[in-house]
Amino acid sequence: MSKSKILIQFDPDPQTSTFDSVVAIDSGVDQLFRHNAVTEAQVQGLVHGAIFTRGVDDLKSTALFFGGSDVQSTEALVAQAKSSFFGPMRVSLMSDPNGCNTTAAAAVLCAQKHIDFKQKKITILAGTGPVGMRIAHLIGGPATAGGDSTHGATIKVCSRTVAKAESVCNQLNINLPEANFIPWETSNSDQTESAVSDAHVVFAAGAAGVELLDTRWQRLSKLEVAIDLNGVPPAGIAGIGAMDKAKRFGQTICYGAIGVGGLKMKIHRSAIQKLFQSNDQTLEVEEIFAIGKKI
Repeated sequence: MSKSKILIQFDPDPQTSTFDSVVAIDSGVDQLFRHNAVTEAQVQGLVHGAIFTRGVDDLKSTALFFGGSDVQSTEALVAQAKSSFFGPMRVSLMSDPNGCNTTAAAAVLCAQKHIDFKQKKITILAGTGPVGMRIAHLIGGPATAGGDSTHGATIKVCSRTVAKAESVCNQLNINLPEANFIPWETSNSDQTESAVSDAHVVFAAGAAGVELLDTRWQRLSKLEVAIDLNGVPPAGIAGIGAMDKAKRFGQTICYGAIGVGGLKMKIHRSAIQKLFQSNDQTLEVEEIFAIGKKI
């Protein structure tokens, strides 16, 4: 007799994410256990409760999901969970705080439908936020380059302060030393225009309701793809609608947040379903991107 599929939701926020819970149910989970306001000190006990209640052969029917709005807090919980496993006594886990991993994967895959990143110039507005950082990681890494991270893309990581952009680029280069990350300050409209002036692809990954780029992008001669991930008015890239999906403005193919969101949701559901195939999977940004490539 097969065991019920149990997903245990870890969330450091005061309330667990309704969004993540609904997606879990829609992904075919039989039982969903929701834990809110989870601290690092509580993780080991919760994990041990998950791994000691079923035999090793049945552990694939239990999985962990880590969400929440604070990415650093969530990543600390994930690290604690990993350290609580030993030998075969473990279960699969997925990390997607604030939807950053699934969103970044979907955004990059949407762009790749229309352009090869090789030797291209990429600008990521709000590139130091969780989604922007993961977009930079995916483009700069082997996942988008057929196993070769030296595919020559130039990736501008933009922030309102150059110091923050430099810090994020340094972090990215630790794991991706071959990638060409360029920190760029965008504290005013002229700096932003300079950041996108030679771009083949622009991603806007800023906070909800903040315009990052005005309509001057429509005059850019090299811009092939523009993706705005802000679903709350005003748009992050002026003139792109939230529902736009591969909509053409002149020579530029555009996506809005909901236009990307359909693929994001498919990736999210597929990743949760994959958790229950074995008990030894860790699904973070690169693994989630790989899932998306197969959709």
